[in-house]
Amino acid sequence: MVAMPEDTSKKQALEKIRERLENCRCCPLCEEATNIVFGEGNPDAEVMFIGEAPGAMEDKTGRPFVGPAGRLLTDIIEKGMGLKREDVYIANIAKCRPPGNRAPFPEEIRQCIGFLEEQIDVIRPKVIIALGKIAAQTLLDTDASITALRGNFHEYRGIKVMPTFHPSYLLHNQAKKRDVWEDIKKVMQYLDIPLPK
Repeated sequence: MVAMPEDTSKKQALEKIRERLENCRCCPLCEEATNIVFGEGNPDAEVMFIGEAPGAMEDKTGRPFVGPAGRLLTDIIEKGMGLKREDVYIANIAKCRPPGNRAPFPEEIRQCIGFLEEQIDVIRPKVIIALGKIAAQTLLDTDASITALRGNFHEYRGIKVMPTFHPSYLLHNQAKKRDVWEDIKKVMQYLDIPLPK
């Protein structure tokens, strides 16, 4: 019997999670969603970015972080970290868009978090970058503010977590980009990723 490459088995495991998610009717978010936004990227990623929920563009395309905040996240990954977007894995706490781009309610998060936990268990990144308050508070099971959490590593199931500001927040608060860059540099240092010249 030939052993399957790890990448293939991870892709298959993620596909099985996606198939189960497609049939999820645990909360009302799926009723209004155009598309479920499962997540995308490298199943062997060392870095996993996790946001809170899909927005309008993500709901339309079925892909995470494709609107203005997504373009900024791609710049952080490619220009800041010197990686390709395809090198990392990107997902959200909630897989369906909350109406009016509101934050997901606690009950919606509870219904959805199991899918994300399974994704994390399959991918086993070395670092999770939690984008924004909802992602950080959910993963770290805390009520602490993103301002209090960011800048330091925390842990989720044995995986390092670096909370930082959400890219959509940065679009309206340009001065906070410096803080995010400091957080990203700590992740790069931990992973021995050289700073771009």
